[in-house]
Amino acid sequence: MPARARSSSPSPGSTTAETHSWQGVSVTDPRVFAIVGASLTGARAAEELRSAGFAGRIVLIGAEHELPYERPPLSKGYLLGTDPRDKAYVHPADWYADHDVELLLGVRATNLDTATHTVTLDGRDPVRYDKLLLATGSRVRRLDVPGADLPGVRYLRTLPDADALATELPAARHVVVVGAGWIGLETAAAARSHGAEVTVVELDRAPLRRVLGDEVAAVFTALHEAHGVDFRFGAGVREFHAAAGRLASVILTDGTELDAEVAIVGVGITPAVELAGSAGLAVDNGITVDASLRTGDPDVYAAGDVANVAHPVLGKGIRVEHWSNARNGGTAAARSMLGDPVSYDRIPYFFTDQYDLGMEYAGWVEPGGYDRVVFRGDPKAGEFIAFWLKDNRVLAGMNVNVWDVQEQIQALVRAGYAGQPVDPAKLADPGVPL
Repeated sequence: MPARARSSSPSPGSTTAETHSWQGVSVTDPRVFAIVGASLTGARAAEELRSAGFAGRIVLIGAEHELPYERPPLSKGYLLGTDPRDKAYVHPADWYADHDVELLLGVRATNLDTATHTVTLDGRDPVRYDKLLLATGSRVRRLDVPGADLPGVRYLRTLPDADALATELPAARHVVVVGAGWIGLETAAAARSHGAEVTVVELDRAPLRRVLGDEVAAVFTALHEAHGVDFRFGAGVREFHAAAGRLASVILTDGTELDAEVAIVGVGITPAVELAGSAGLAVDNGITVDASLRTGDPDVYAAGDVANVAHPVLGKGIRVEHWSNARNGGTAAARSMLGDPVSYDRIPYFFTDQYDLGMEYAGWVEPGGYDRVVFRGDPKAGEFIAFWLKDNRVLAGMNVNVWDVQEQIQALVRAGYAGQPVDPAKLADPGVPL
């Protein structure tokens, strides 16, 4: 894609038309598309706008000081020490200038006025927009217990968070992970790979149980126990205890004291809806949007972690906190902002890598929303596909160390949500094509 160079640079909020060089042709387009959230979602939206030929001004605003980056490397390759830090970046630094995207880093959006189409920025002139995408993402839930601010108590949401863990984990002898969700288990695997003794503390009776149910949660319990992880189920954290000014141990609600040089807290995230809420946009477990990713305001859109989307296949509003949704949602939102017909109907998808287990999951099942799990293959052998069924309809499928089956799994999920049942016996038989 050819580089674009601006020949005039009006101040933010100006309605003066801008002239650009586009494939050697002077183009004037007065429109301003603003994106709040210099994230994977925001960066992909900016990329799609330029790829689709949008010739107006794009302003990408991010509160962090980092270039837009993807989050999976933070708990996988970078934390394991197998990938370089810059692999997380969505684009190299010069991509934004080359594509005439104004990247404002370290800048918070403090107010949104939909009546005047204005975003107020901290320490900058306001930006007046024609179309606005909210890609504000989520923030970690923090524990409110004594010692929670001690050096050595870590969270993993941002690239600087990963920097700190990448420095501390190789030297840690004892690591306590609080929360047995995806982040908790991936960081537990990373800590074990660095040689630490790892204890995972979880209030529930099994890891990932609310997502996977008891049947498949047992697979992850066995996986981590086989790699030396100690689980403490049914317990929470009462206190982080210090010695010499930094974390020395974690005291649980049952009184147990666990040695720890590092504690990693992964107890979920909360959508960053403050900007939308203060502007009067509908908020309900995220920013409420229709299938085109548009809010109740026709010029404001939302995508990624922060968006609660009216899903046309699932028939309900859902908010998805995974990489695939962040990536694809930004592209779809850009198309919608341009006026293209968009129905964001992608089946929710995520993946994980832990030790020698690689997994992909597609579908959507509420806690307790299924009546049986069908295994295709033997979970104890480490290669299988699991299907979550309700009234013999496939709601979700997960392939573990079995590859090139996602297309078939997602087709079964679409059919299941359309009301089409399957024969569970055939579904379980590896000799019957999916």
